[in-house]
Amino acid sequence: MAESAPVAAATKTAKKKAAAKCKRTGPSVGPLIVKAVSASKERSSVSLAALKKALAAGGYDVEKNNSRIKIAVKSLVTKGTLVQTKGTGASSSFKLNKKQAETKTKPAKKAAPKPRSQQLKNLKPLRTPKPQQ
Repeated sequence: MAESAPVAAATKTAKKKAAAKCKRTGPSVGPLIVKAVSASKERSSVSLAALKKALAAGGYDVEKNNSRIKIAVKSLVTKGTLVQTKGTGASSSFKLNKKQAETKTKPAKKAAPKPRSQQLKNLKPLRTPKPQQ
């Protein structure tokens, strides 16, 4: 009996480690929302209800992850990926931000390096030692 107790404890810790190692597969909610909005055939914008229907048709469990969808939509609006056309909060209509899509396609120019003489002018002079008396 004394030997069976440590074995039972070891199996419990092994089960916990196995459960912790399970990782979800597939993309996160944000890219799925962007894909659903871009694939939408509506001219102006997509409502949250239509967005949820599109996600459900794609195999995403909307009822279980309703709060994740709302949080992802709000974060996409704050990032500028989506534009909120009507309403407030997550319960409104959204469309893709065309301005941000244009800025992503343009490559950023690197700043030209300063000439050596400019760099030397900006240097602080070294501290001179005080004369001893």
